[in-house]
Amino acid sequence: MQELLVAVGAARYLDHDVVLELDDLHPASHAALQIRLTLDDQGLIGAADPQVGLLHRSAEKLFEARDYRQIMMLANRHDWLSAFSSELGVALTVEAAMGIIPPPRATWTRTLLAEMNRVSASLLLLGAPTRDLPLLQLREKFLALQESASGGRVHPMINRIGGLAHPLTQEWVAELQIITAELIARLPAISAVTESATANFAGRAVLSRTDALTFGVTGPVGRASGVDLDLRRDEPYLAYGELTEFLLVPTSTDGDLPARYRMLLEQIPVSLNLMLACTDNALGGGEINVPLPKVVKVPESTTYGQVEGPLGVSGYLLVSIGAKSPWRLKLRTPSLSNVQAMAAAVIGLPLADLGDALMSFFFVVGDIDR
Repeated sequence: MQELLVAVGAARYLDHDVVLELDDLHPASHAALQIRLTLDDQGLIGAADPQVGLLHRSAEKLFEARDYRQIMMLANRHDWLSAFSSELGVALTVEAAMGIIPPPRATWTRTLLAEMNRVSASLLLLGAPTRDLPLLQLREKFLALQESASGGRVHPMINRIGGLAHPLTQEWVAELQIITAELIARLPAISAVTESATANFAGRAVLSRTDALTFGVTGPVGRASGVDLDLRRDEPYLAYGELTEFLLVPTSTDGDLPARYRMLLEQIPVSLNLMLACTDNALGGGEINVPLPKVVKVPESTTYGQVEGPLGVSGYLLVSIGAKSPWRLKLRTPSLSNVQAMAAAVIGLPLADLGDALMSFFFVVGDIDR
C-alpha cells in the first residue's frame, strides 16, 4: 500500500507528493484542492479523501456582515461558473421571505438568463477535455452577451431583490438568436468530438444510483447515474411552470464518465429552446423590478429556497431576526456533493486516470469551500 497527497491547482505550493495537471480551462486548475490517495499493490486507487477548505471564500460569514442589497454582490463569487444562478437563488429566497412578487417581465428575463448561464457553463466543461476551439469560441460569445446585458463578464450582478437592474433590449435578443442558431448548427459536431474524447472511459469511474443518492448528487452528474430530478420540472419556479413542453430531462443509468458528459451535452438544446421561448415576454412591456425602501429588512422568519443551477441543485437557508442583514444564510451547493461522490467513483482506477475522472464530476472549488 502507498499513500500519496495529490495537489490540484494552487495546492502545488503546499505539501504534496504528486501534482495533478488538469486542463487550464477547468475551474479546478485555478483553485486549490488536495486529494489524499491510497494506492494498492497494483498501483490502483484504493481510497480517496478530498481535503477541502483551502480556498474558503467565507461567503456565508460575509453575508452576515452585509445588508440585503450588498449580499447580492457576494452571492455569485463562490461558483464562478454558475454566477447568475447563484445570485438568482439568493434573490428568490429573500423575495419569498419578504412576500415580494417580481414583475412578469423580470421573471421571464431571469428564466432566459438562467438558461444562458447553464449553456455557457456546460460549454466550458465540455471544452476542457475536448479542446474544441469552435465550441470555446461560441462560449465566449455567450459571455460577451452576458457582459452586454449586465456589465459583468464573470460576475453579472444584474439581479436585484424584486427583479433585475434593467431590461434586455431588442438588439440584445436579436444577437442572442444569431448565436443560438450558430450553436444549434454546431451541436452534432460538438457531440462527435465529445464522444471521441470520452469513449475510452466507457464503464470507468462509475457512480451508482445508490451512491449518487447517498451523496446527494444532482444535476448532470446525478442524472447520468439515473437520478431523475430537475427542479425546473419537479418544483417549478420562475417561468418554468409555463414551459413544461420544453423541459425534457435527459437521464442515463450508465453512471460512467462518458454518461456524465453526455448528460451535460444533452441539456444544452433543452436550455436553448427555453431561452428562445422566453424572448417575447422578456421584451414585453412593464416594470423590471419592484421599488424597495432604502434599507431592506426581512421579517423575522426562516426560509428555504432552491434552484436548479448548471451543476445541480443549489439551496439557500435564510434565517432572519428582522434586521437589515441575515442572521444566517447557509448555502447548499452541488460541488461538495459531486466531489464526495468523485472520491467513491475513482476507486479501482489507475492514478493516471484520476484527472479525467475528476473533471467529469463538474465542480468549482470555491463552491465546495464557500
